[in-house]
Amino acid sequence: MKKLNEIIKQRILILDGGMGTMIGAVMGKVGNSDELNLTHPEIVSDIYRKYLEAGADIITTNTFSSQRISQAEYHLEDRAHEMACESARLARQLANEYSTDDKPRFVAGSIGPTNKTLSMSPDVSNPAFRDVTYDEMLEAYQEQADGLIEGGVDTLLIETIFDSLNAKCAIDACMRAMEARGVELPIMVSVTVSDLAGRTLSGQTLEAFLASVSTYPIFSIGLNCSFGATQMKPFIRELAQKAPYYISCHPNAGLPNALGLYDETAESMAPKMGELVDEGIVNIIGGCCGTTDEFIRLYGPLVVGKKPHVPAPKPHSMWLSGLELLEVLENLEARFTNVGERCNVAGSRKFLRLIKEKKYNEAISIARKQVADGALVIDINMDDGLLDAKQEMTTFLNMIAAEPDIAKVPVMIDSSNWEVIKAGLKCVQGKSIVNSISLKEGEQKFIEHAQDVMRYGAAVVVMCFDEEGQATTYERRIEIASRAYKILTEQVGMNPLDIIFDPNILAIATGMEEHDAYAIDFIRATEWIKQNLPGAHVSGGVSNLSFSFRGNNYIREAMHAVFLYHAIQVGMDFGIVNPSTKVTYADIPQDQLEVIEDVVLNRKKGASEVLIELAGKILEEELAKKEAGGATSENTPFQDRAQTPVEERLAQALIKGDGTFLEEDLKEALPKFTHAVQIIEGPLMAGMNTVGTLFGEGKMFLPQVVKTARTMKQAVDILQPYIEAEKNESTTSAGKVLLATVKGDVHDIGKNIVNVVMACNGYEVLDMGVMVPAEQIVKKAQEEHVDMIGLSGLITPSLEEMVNVAEELKKAGLDIPIMIGGATTSELHVALKIAPVYGGPVVWMKDASQNALVAQKLLTDKQAVEHELDQKYETLREEYHQEQAQIVSLEEARKNKYKYEE
Repeated sequence: MKKLNEIIKQRILILDGGMGTMIGAVMGKVGNSDELNLTHPEIVSDIYRKYLEAGADIITTNTFSSQRISQAEYHLEDRAHEMACESARLARQLANEYSTDDKPRFVAGSIGPTNKTLSMSPDVSNPAFRDVTYDEMLEAYQEQADGLIEGGVDTLLIETIFDSLNAKCAIDACMRAMEARGVELPIMVSVTVSDLAGRTLSGQTLEAFLASVSTYPIFSIGLNCSFGATQMKPFIRELAQKAPYYISCHPNAGLPNALGLYDETAESMAPKMGELVDEGIVNIIGGCCGTTDEFIRLYGPLVVGKKPHVPAPKPHSMWLSGLELLEVLENLEARFTNVGERCNVAGSRKFLRLIKEKKYNEAISIARKQVADGALVIDINMDDGLLDAKQEMTTFLNMIAAEPDIAKVPVMIDSSNWEVIKAGLKCVQGKSIVNSISLKEGEQKFIEHAQDVMRYGAAVVVMCFDEEGQATTYERRIEIASRAYKILTEQVGMNPLDIIFDPNILAIATGMEEHDAYAIDFIRATEWIKQNLPGAHVSGGVSNLSFSFRGNNYIREAMHAVFLYHAIQVGMDFGIVNPSTKVTYADIPQDQLEVIEDVVLNRKKGASEVLIELAGKILEEELAKKEAGGATSENTPFQDRAQTPVEERLAQALIKGDGTFLEEDLKEALPKFTHAVQIIEGPLMAGMNTVGTLFGEGKMFLPQVVKTARTMKQAVDILQPYIEAEKNESTTSAGKVLLATVKGDVHDIGKNIVNVVMACNGYEVLDMGVMVPAEQIVKKAQEEHVDMIGLSGLITPSLEEMVNVAEELKKAGLDIPIMIGGATTSELHVALKIAPVYGGPVVWMKDASQNALVAQKLLTDKQAVEHELDQKYETLREEYHQEQAQIVSLEEARKNKYKYEE
């Protein structure tokens, strides 16, 4: 008989419908449906038979709660394995009976989420508490999976997932059970979303969930329960576009009504399921709550002759997640991922003290500040001789899971004790980073640790250590990295994208000549790794570099800025740094920059002595300023504030993200401007535009950009009373503007600035936030009768989503002007991709200062603007196509290849 993974490539398969609905129709309300496998097997078999006669290709076992955690409620935990095995055996018998060569029938072992959650506390007063541990749940799931395998299932279906950590535990258990029995079965996973934003009950987005399970051998992924087919469709489409797996969908019979009943009939629901089939976004369709064999009977004709969905290609970028996805892209706007370093007891005396004193709420505030300052990942380390590191790691991770503003980002679980790392991995529902593994204990231990990393669904930092010790030269760094990469990819089977090498950032300018090449050798090794180990990433603990200059923060931060500038240029992806650092590469005066680069790049003999002399001079200047009562370089490095025009001071405050003197500078500036809003549109926007330029050139990084955005907000808050006072009481709204960062993108810095500028110019602004699906943008635009829409996005995938939003707006019959903004956007992209699919004007905004002016033009003379845009975009398209036509084809290029003389 053909296997499931062969058949699914050929046609769309039909899964059965609700088991509980069918049992209820026969027996009325039943407390423990799974017990019927033992007490009334004939009822369960009859339901299987009805679904098979209705045409189901796959029947699911009556084992949703057949594990000891759920069965404990009925005091039947010791019979959970028997329930699972018996239900699978009954299903196997009937599937075999109905199978033919043309239509083989399959059995999916149903594994529900249990009635517990690993990611949330049942006690609101104690967020660290869990009423079940990962290991307890793992044991229960493994026992259930073993029973299903013994009973003869063809696949294991982990369904109605509301907590990704529960799901990861279930997958782990299934893999262990299969390994123990020497079999390999497909693993199907099916999520349930709890709201129209597409998040699970535990708060994850679907994209974040995909990242969470991305290290596992998943056969299919899909959605079930929660919604009906109509509400589920946009989420199924999202999975189909992104997931490199087959797609399943078995929704409820619509949304439950006020009585908790389902109003959809087989006749009303079948056409809605047919839409999924016709769109080509599913491989398996079936039913959940409220559906019966009559539904399944009508689904069969829907799939005849229809092409099954082709899974999306495997991602070409690294996926990490907390509650939200972090896609580590190797392109300009996302080339460096900042890992916050302050939740490390070895590196922060304050954090260590708070953990020792059990002041967890204060410790959590440190994590929160790091995320607010722009850390995209937070490193957590509890290694201290006076702490129970395993317990503290568990407690802290459980507590931050209840803090959405922290839990949205991935964590780096950092420890030299492998048991502490495993304890941490058992607490996180997202895809985290393990820091670290190495070859220092030999290959066998290295492989075991790597297998654990994959088992718990994480990425990993690989330190350049081996049995001989730490790599300190360029040659040793690349030798160890090459060997580790080969083991991980060829023996362990790890995805290269999940490997992050740390080639060891070591202290320079120590006075020892043999240390002088440490930084440049790291940079050279980084370049070699990126060129020779495909997919692998590079990270490092940046603060180690400047260890010799403890006490001189300016020199330390300047050294870090220079090092990062050069390391990132050759491919450094991650760095453990202080996200609130004040000094950027662009800040450093040229004479100082030359000295620091001489040291970092090891360009001149004796450069360290020159830097030491410079550091001493700066320290003396700082002390002299302090004694004189002046500002120190911590606030305004090497600048005489009194002689600097206030406009420049304001711009510099934005560039540095430093609001220390903001209030007094703004008050000084107010008499110079006719209106307070002009300060925002003038010097403050000038500062923001400089930030955008520096960011694009790689001289500022995202955490620093986040700081500038916060400073802008601080400035607007200070100016707001003056702006309000200037407004005439009879002033009406200039227009209603809807702003949104498109789905798949969590960046809102630029959008927030646009919000400020538009509001200050009299517009009513509706800000929908980040990760906003196209359907919600359309709905809000219609409900609010907005005059224009602003779409924002920072990362490359946002470009495609903006096209999708424009298409959905057109489908809805709207031609509202759209303003497009964000780091990756361009006028050419608008001309080529967005404007052609939309019926109204689409304007690319170079920076936020343009929005109010362009909006006024669009509202007063839309037709003229649209005509002007059409002409401009047509010219851009023609120029682009002419340029493309001049590019020689690959075949022609090969014909013209250089011929070597014999």
